[in-house]
Amino acid sequence: MQAPPLDAVLEKLSAQLGPLDGAPVPLDGGLSGRTFRVHLGRGDYVVHLGGKDTKALGISRAAEREATETAARMGVGPEVAAYLPAEDVLVTRYLEGRPLRPEEVSEPDILADLAESLKTLHRGRRLRVPLAPFRVVEVYRTTAEAHGTAVDERYDLAHALADRIEAAMTGTDHTPVPIHGDLMPSNFIYHDERVCIVDWEYAGMGDRFFDLGNLSANARFDEGDDEWLLTAYFNEPPTARRFATLRLMRLVSDFREAMWGVVQSAISPVDFDFVGYADEHFARFEEGAADAQVTHWMEQAVGR
Repeated sequence: MQAPPLDAVLEKLSAQLGPLDGAPVPLDGGLSGRTFRVHLGRGDYVVHLGGKDTKALGISRAAEREATETAARMGVGPEVAAYLPAEDVLVTRYLEGRPLRPEEVSEPDILADLAESLKTLHRGRRLRVPLAPFRVVEVYRTTAEAHGTAVDERYDLAHALADRIEAAMTGTDHTPVPIHGDLMPSNFIYHDERVCIVDWEYAGMGDRFFDLGNLSANARFDEGDDEWLLTAYFNEPPTARRFATLRLMRLVSDFREAMWGVVQSAISPVDFDFVGYADEHFARFEEGAADAQVTHWMEQAVGR
């Protein structure tokens, strides 16, 4: 599906939200689509235009709408203002504030606030779509190959370890909950003296530890940061099992990101080095997998 022309989208939105006031302002990011800050009527909004073939990435705009509305009700995400299903367009209220810088995310007060937002999300209403990173990488492989992009032996090596990690993820801590699934620092907005989370394209029902590991991997946390994240999230010092689980889920996060880059290199018209992105995350996965602690963490994750 091709993204609709912005002018046509704004004409439809003007009928719902009020006349356009000023020129749309492109926002940074958006490797799977485009976003614009737009003033319509008396409101300030973010218009999310879907990119080409985003369904191949597992993105459903209807599911994103549901997740965003759920997050907004709990006070951890922006309000949904409009939805144009035929155009694959979601519109949210613009959050006055500022994106967090990557180096800020590990600051104790910020991280505690973010942990509270995640805890609130994970207690939320059930979402209709699943988010299973262990299956996502398999789907991404099939999609990439269907578009003529070969997947090399790095996938097989990563998948073998991911299978072992998946087998270790048992117990009540892994009961599916609503998760965001794309916790990049650029998706954190400091708004009204708290951290809000935007861009819910990949949200679904999944393992809370994928969110925690995804955050840790994307923010490049060290072990001390991970201990503080778990302490803030669970309101107690982390057990050896929870700490080990988080460190292993960092690997799963990098594997998913690597395969996302592989698929994007096959389908995306965006001028971005998706091959380099995939290579970077495969390298991060391989570096993490080579850690001498992995075997120990695997044993601890299953409660030995």
